[in-house]
Amino acid sequence: MRIVVDTTVAAPIADVWRAYTTPEDIRQWNAASDDWHTTAATVDLRVGGAFSSRMEAKDGSMGFDFAGTYTTVEAPRLIEYSFGDRTAQIAFAEQAGEVKVQVSFDAEGTHSVEQQRGGWQAILDNFKRYVEGKQRS
Repeated sequence: MRIVVDTTVAAPIADVWRAYTTPEDIRQWNAASDDWHTTAATVDLRVGGAFSSRMEAKDGSMGFDFAGTYTTVEAPRLIEYSFGDRTAQIAFAEQAGEVKVQVSFDAEGTHSVEQQRGGWQAILDNFKRYVEGKQRS
């Protein structure tokens, strides 16, 4: 099953792409809630290149690595990657001075579809706030 989340970011596509693919930026927005954060991120943005993010609870109680390999990179429009036996796609579409960011990914069997959709949407909502906040500063 495929799950889709999206948002529209009020920023130029170059800025949206850069914030989505730069480790320093990823560490700022990549969390589903305020009690989590990303402590490390690496990006080798090319087909066959690897990425990883270390996500940890701020209280130190737990953490996990999210990692995979890029399978398609078409700047600034499309990223596809595999992670384990699953895949994901991020599409960036410029429209009227904004950028629609759509993430679709294979569901996993441990958490409900609603939990997965909610978590990925929360991260994407943080991304939108982060990028738009940078535009205002």
